[in-house]
Amino acid sequence: MILMPSKLLPLLLPAALTLAACGAEPASDSDRPQVVVSFYALEYAAEQVLGDAADVQTLTQPGVEAHDLELKPSQIADLGSADLVVYLDQFQPAVDEAVAQSGNENVLDVTEAADLIEADEHADEDEHADESEDAHADEEGHEDHGVHDPHFWQDPLRVAAVGDAIAAKLAESHPDLADQFEANAAGLHEEMEALDEEFRSGLEECLRREFVTTHQAFGYLADSYDLTEIGIAGVNPEGEPSPARIAEVHELAREHGVTTIFFETLTSPAVAEAIAGDLGLRTAILDPLEGVSENSPGEDYPSIMRANLEALKQANDCR
Repeated sequence: MILMPSKLLPLLLPAALTLAACGAEPASDSDRPQVVVSFYALEYAAEQVLGDAADVQTLTQPGVEAHDLELKPSQIADLGSADLVVYLDQFQPAVDEAVAQSGNENVLDVTEAADLIEADEHADEDEHADESEDAHADEEGHEDHGVHDPHFWQDPLRVAAVGDAIAAKLAESHPDLADQFEANAAGLHEEMEALDEEFRSGLEECLRREFVTTHQAFGYLADSYDLTEIGIAGVNPEGEPSPARIAEVHELAREHGVTTIFFETLTSPAVAEAIAGDLGLRTAILDPLEGVSENSPGEDYPSIMRANLEALKQANDCR
């Protein structure tokens, strides 16, 4: 499979769109609206609220790290011909560029619906902890998705709100389906509210409130359920932690009696294993839900979130 670096998109996009306009094979033979979403959380929300009234396809395939997505020409063409494109601005640069150049006006950026939080609003309690990380990221040319933390889907209620926005947007061009979308969105709200309550009750009484992760993707979860995330790296999983940051994580883990260093399914566990080995701690998966793969601790959004809940309860000795 040949993937296209984002810097080539200005050259590839016109050709891809021309092929689509001149009779290239459509993404689906269905008469239903065609909805293209950029990554898994949006795929889940769209499928729940649109049901069988629309066809939903995702640009980020299973097992692909969402932050690093590059697009194939066929995917670029799908953006231009879709009835609706749903994405999160500043999360996947290749998608941002392709959407901007596609000429498709039927797009939904979920930034507002997700009510994104600025990345430093839910930084961990070590006030100077991110300073060395920020300096290192600047040296390497990485930015943590602008000023916002993109990982809104760690809060189930925000997933429901995004579902509402998707339903409302597609209903604008397909008013005959509006009632069906609205009913499905209400069902998603019920499910996400129930999941939210499971987290609230499950994490209410714990011996500790701190947890250590390799990638600071759980800020919304921490904010929602009164936890403190200690991220080894920042909100961008490609950021390499500095020796100073690793030393700080050692200190914080000892201070709070942390039992577990969490790692992810789509990135290397090497850093987590090294820190856990140094401190004599366990390692376990806490899935950031940027995609579902054969290594995921569940098959879909609710089951993986519940697996994460059980992992946190065990690590933090919750009753």
